[in-house]
Amino acid sequence: MSTGHYSCCGQEILSPHEQAVLDPESRARFHQQHPRIAAILDSFADAVPMLDSQRALYFTQSMKLTEGKPLVWRWAKALYHVAEHIEVHIDGHQLLAGRIGRSPRYSIMYPEIEGDFYASALGDLASRETSQAGIPPRDLEIAIKEIAPYWSGKTYHEQFNKALPKEVHDVLFTDETGIAPRYIVNESSSFRSSLQWVHDYGCAIRRGFVDIRKEAEDKLAALDPDNPRHTNELRPFYEAITIVCDAIMLWAARHADLAEKVAAEATDPQRKQELALIAETCRRVPAYPARTFHEAVQCQWFVQLFSRLEQRTGTTISNGRMDQYLWPLYKADLDRGAITPDRAVELLECLWAGMAQFVEMYIMPQGNAFTQGYAHWEAVTIGGQTVDGEDATNDLSHLILRSKREFPLHYPDLAARLHSRSPESFLWDVATTVKYGTGHPKLLNDEEIVPLLIAKGARMDEALDYAASGCTEVRMPNRDTLTSSCGRINLAACLEMVFFRGRMLKTGEQRIGPDTGDPFAMQTWPQFFEAFLEQLRFSLRTAFAAQYVINKLRPRCFAQPMGSALHRLCMQNGMDLHTEHIPGGLELGFVDFIGFGTVIDSLSAVKKRVYEDRTISMGELLEALKNNFQGCESTRMLLQNSPCYGNNDAYADAIGKAMEKAALDYCEAHSPALEMPVDVRYVPVTAHVPFGRVVAASANGRLAWTPLSDGTSPSPGADHQGPTGVFLSNAASKNMGACRRAARMLNMKFTPKVVEGDAGTQRLVSLFRTFVDLKLWHVQFNVINRETLLHAKAEPEKYKNLIVRVAGYSAYFVDLSSDMQDDIIARTEQESI
Repeated sequence: MSTGHYSCCGQEILSPHEQAVLDPESRARFHQQHPRIAAILDSFADAVPMLDSQRALYFTQSMKLTEGKPLVWRWAKALYHVAEHIEVHIDGHQLLAGRIGRSPRYSIMYPEIEGDFYASALGDLASRETSQAGIPPRDLEIAIKEIAPYWSGKTYHEQFNKALPKEVHDVLFTDETGIAPRYIVNESSSFRSSLQWVHDYGCAIRRGFVDIRKEAEDKLAALDPDNPRHTNELRPFYEAITIVCDAIMLWAARHADLAEKVAAEATDPQRKQELALIAETCRRVPAYPARTFHEAVQCQWFVQLFSRLEQRTGTTISNGRMDQYLWPLYKADLDRGAITPDRAVELLECLWAGMAQFVEMYIMPQGNAFTQGYAHWEAVTIGGQTVDGEDATNDLSHLILRSKREFPLHYPDLAARLHSRSPESFLWDVATTVKYGTGHPKLLNDEEIVPLLIAKGARMDEALDYAASGCTEVRMPNRDTLTSSCGRINLAACLEMVFFRGRMLKTGEQRIGPDTGDPFAMQTWPQFFEAFLEQLRFSLRTAFAAQYVINKLRPRCFAQPMGSALHRLCMQNGMDLHTEHIPGGLELGFVDFIGFGTVIDSLSAVKKRVYEDRTISMGELLEALKNNFQGCESTRMLLQNSPCYGNNDAYADAIGKAMEKAALDYCEAHSPALEMPVDVRYVPVTAHVPFGRVVAASANGRLAWTPLSDGTSPSPGADHQGPTGVFLSNAASKNMGACRRAARMLNMKFTPKVVEGDAGTQRLVSLFRTFVDLKLWHVQFNVINRETLLHAKAEPEKYKNLIVRVAGYSAYFVDLSSDMQDDIIARTEQESI
């Protein structure tokens, strides 16, 4: 199917990805062009993820034997026990060694977080609404009988649930056990060990763990035996570093042993040679510095995999600035004729395939609801600037973009850093990749992010070296130290509680928020808006109270010795990354706002129609909301036709700016009580779907229980002034002079016709320049026809390979819930740039 048109839907222009999905010959061509990667993908692409108990079992076995010892030391011993006993794998056709599950597509367990859910939830994995998984009977038996009993009463979730003050607990959860979230104020700490993270992969590649271990040994030798802090804190930490260095090196050596064994049995000369090289590589890295591009990629993969054994880090660990730390070895190999670009792409695709085999599986229902479609954020960051402020783009940046276009899965997540001096060639290549239609890459803006990081306390060189981490967040390796997860606030719930005096229609007479007074008695817009801000401050107060408990509890529950070994400040101070207030570290907490566009439009409609035009009375509005607009169509139409965010309309945008200003002021005033700065952020992942399910009809015409707007995107269908209007609203609603701002996720959808041909590519490049000039934080694109999405929802079997951009990550459309699918379908389809 090479015409670029539907055979059944008229003459719609298709994206290359749509063409590939609908073309029955596409798979055969990929197999012919990429035989190695195609063979690897065939081994797992259609497999249901299987939950593997090995990591949890061996981790638990060790923890049983080390009770009473310092936690970081215990964690290192447990990782050594895992490294010593977990099965090692080298998949057929792979050029890289390493897999941490027995099934070709797998997930692993973290009982220290959620072991209390095993008995009740593991058996239901296959029947969940989204992100289904299987678990072999033997693994299920081990999980329930051998793993869960030890962790009973010890899991982080249980300890957190018990530690919360009752008034805070009752806002967060609907049940005493803290399993059922209320989705008004939410915490995200009880389903992950830490926030997303970026390791200093360059440290492992340049130095190797033998040298890192020696540094720890030197630190141990320099300790003062008469200093009780040295004896009780520093010694266990540095001993843990030596243990975890031994663990990852042992694990790599076991892969070398396996490669030699399989090579000895291989009959195919080419595969025998490949396995011999794998064995040699695993003997070298990560113990010693990498000498070749191949060794560097293998070292990176070992570190990435081992960090997944270490802890659950905000779904998956990010890959950092791969085009920077791999570039010297790639260029050296290229210059001496030891590698070709095609071979480098093949190695990268082997890495992408390995990533795609691992699926982060949340057992806790809340975590699964927030991360539909097997969410993953192992972001590879390309472009941006060097630590000297020069453009960082190189040939490897372009090679990674090429690989992303050619690789048929939504792994890895890819982020391109842009700045005012980004080369036209790089922007063109990024635009070409965006046009392909799988939602990659997402864009991050140096002109916004670098100055903000400096304002928060980073040095210029540190800020210039940031990497994408998580959905739209960023990290500075060796400077960031905060690992604690933070809270989410349902803005639409705050507004609903103004209308119903602290109550939600979903929960009836139960009062959740404060009674901000009778809305009929609010005679002016300032009175009404102040009532909304009071509800917002109540939600922030609740989130801060929960965060205080989280911050104090987490260092007693989690440790990260390998991550700490790769962090300069941890090694200097002898402190694990989970420790509070590491000297020299930059702690940046946050609170996420969910439903930004929904609430701006709702407040705008109230201000315009109830208080200014007086075309709708408060009584008529409340009646319409209670009845979900049934019989109130004219009222709904008036509300929907009010000024809306996303159209460069100062009326609506000013409301968003004022709302954000109140939140920023609260965070500035009350952060000292948390002993860390707290930023305002807009990163919902897929939380806007479950958050919407508890919110009745909204004053912008949104129907009850439907998704809220995502990130800082406009409400679906509310923006009518094209992408520039959306960009300008995003900028106008932001308090540029405030330091406590953070990530703003922005989704945008184009028809393929808009970006067709070289002219379309140039229009995208110009849009990128506007994005940079306006100093927006983030933007990501779906390039797809609405008809394709409708067909995919109706006939999922025909569209099982259709990839869409969701929320800071891409996923298969058919893996999403019906609500999430509808949300993507409803996003405004931009028909011009």
